[in-house]
Amino acid sequence: MDDGQVSVVQIAIALPVLLLVAYAFGQLARWLLRGRVDLSTASTIVLSVLGISLGMLIGGLTFDDPRPWSPGVLFLALLATMAILAIFAAVAARVQHSAPNEPIAELILRGESDRLEFKPSARWNLHTRARDEKIEMVIAKAVAGFLNTDGGTLLIGVNDDGDVVGLVNDFGVVKSPDTDRYELWLRDFLASTLGQNAAATPIIDFTQVTVDDAATFVCRVSCPSSPRPVFVRPAKGSGQSELWVRTGNSTRQLKVDEAVDYVMLRWPLGIGRTFAAQVRAAVRGSG
Repeated sequence: MDDGQVSVVQIAIALPVLLLVAYAFGQLARWLLRGRVDLSTASTIVLSVLGISLGMLIGGLTFDDPRPWSPGVLFLALLATMAILAIFAAVAARVQHSAPNEPIAELILRGESDRLEFKPSARWNLHTRARDEKIEMVIAKAVAGFLNTDGGTLLIGVNDDGDVVGLVNDFGVVKSPDTDRYELWLRDFLASTLGQNAAATPIIDFTQVTVDDAATFVCRVSCPSSPRPVFVRPAKGSGQSELWVRTGNSTRQLKVDEAVDYVMLRWPLGIGRTFAAQVRAAVRGSG
């Protein structure tokens, strides 16, 4: 067998081996990232090949006598694969996030879920026909619940049955009945209950609708997953802060022991683990 034939045989053997190794590295990297990188198998393999190549290149420049199967080179290849998967997923999530939002009508047809919740108002109690601070706190808890899990969308001006009721009543208790003033109030309220950083995280937009032949709006609050826990501060500073999470199509408060376990598992402490948590948070919801 001449050199050309040996070369062809070696390539024929090396290609499937490389694909298997890339698949294994990709799956391991996704597992280490807590499964938050939601990519197809084909995309994972292609990105893993790039990660392995980059890791081996770095190993070749770092070690005096690098061998592909040495622990140091394999470790660098795994780190590079994790980094490329995380960066790609984060960029994909940002591109998807900047894409036009799904029409309100299509969202309503989906019905409430772990990523979608309806609220008829954020300030106005439809039963007492007056402003209600408890209604306002429900909004804060719903936003916190999405931030503390995998993100989601809150529609204000839609009741539990999916009927559009608009913001006419809520507009009646703001200084100026328009969307700018309403968003300003909502931001300020979230800042007072969730903190300034959490209040700046959601994206708020409005869609004009018609209810009873009158023009009004539905408010959409798009909440990404938060890289750190978001606590709800009780109204007027009374009581202790609370941790709320999204479970199914409802938002629930965790007890103290449950909250401690949840925070430790979702946002682990330590420099290395904190960085890993930040990476995982960046790629959540990237599917």
